[in-house]
Amino acid sequence: MSSLSDLSLRVGLVLLALLGAPLTIRAQTDEIQVYDAEIAAPGIFNLMIHTNFTPVGRKMPDFPGAIIANDSVNGAAEWAYGVTPWFEQGLYMPLYSFYSTNQGATINGFKIRELFVRPHAHQHKFFYGLNFEFSVNALYWENRRITSEIRPIVGVHLGRWDLIYNPIVDTDYTGGFKGLQYNPSGRVAYNFNNKWALALEEYDGFGPLRGFLPHDQQFHETWAVVDLNGGFLNVETGVGVGWSGGADRLTLKLMLSRDLNSHAH
Repeated sequence: MSSLSDLSLRVGLVLLALLGAPLTIRAQTDEIQVYDAEIAAPGIFNLMIHTNFTPVGRKMPDFPGAIIANDSVNGAAEWAYGVTPWFEQGLYMPLYSFYSTNQGATINGFKIRELFVRPHAHQHKFFYGLNFEFSVNALYWENRRITSEIRPIVGVHLGRWDLIYNPIVDTDYTGGFKGLQYNPSGRVAYNFNNKWALALEEYDGFGPLRGFLPHDQQFHETWAVVDLNGGFLNVETGVGVGWSGGADRLTLKLMLSRDLNSHAH
């Protein structure tokens, strides 16, 4: 009877912990990028391959059955088409993990993206945009099948410097406005020339807008990033260091992109 009582107590404590756990504010990510309002020209298809490796990350799943961040390799194929000078249609398919310690190789879902921007953002001192994403997730990637993101984009070009902020709001369509999560990102970049740039990026997850989580449960990562705008291939690579309780300690990213067709004459 004593053993049965101990087992019941442990099961009860586990259930209580799960019921009382806060909503996940930052699950594993397929895309680590600050949007700068640049889009594909009308009629141009672009492909970007995202790859992220977390050599030192969270060793516990964010929710039961979730992909464990530590040692995982995740990514996405991002397809984009320039519809007009101010609108780009995007599709992330597939979202995938090459490897995770508890799930192995997986297909994690797909996302539809609608991006509206000030045309020819690189030509303006002040630029802006608004991005909408609709995600269909595997339930080991997110704990909700359907999630969405609203990503405003604001930035300025100051000579060789770029200052960009994306005040992102995420939703899993539960709890109404009270369930919205604030997960912003920002970037300060110095452009050595029209090919090379060095940047400092910040990615944060504060939790619900109705009341931010305690700091030890928030997500905060700071990144050093290098960009190369090559003739054949564009490259962005960086290393991120987490400095809060809800973040991974070390993450690496690599983004490769190129246009798949030529500009119409």
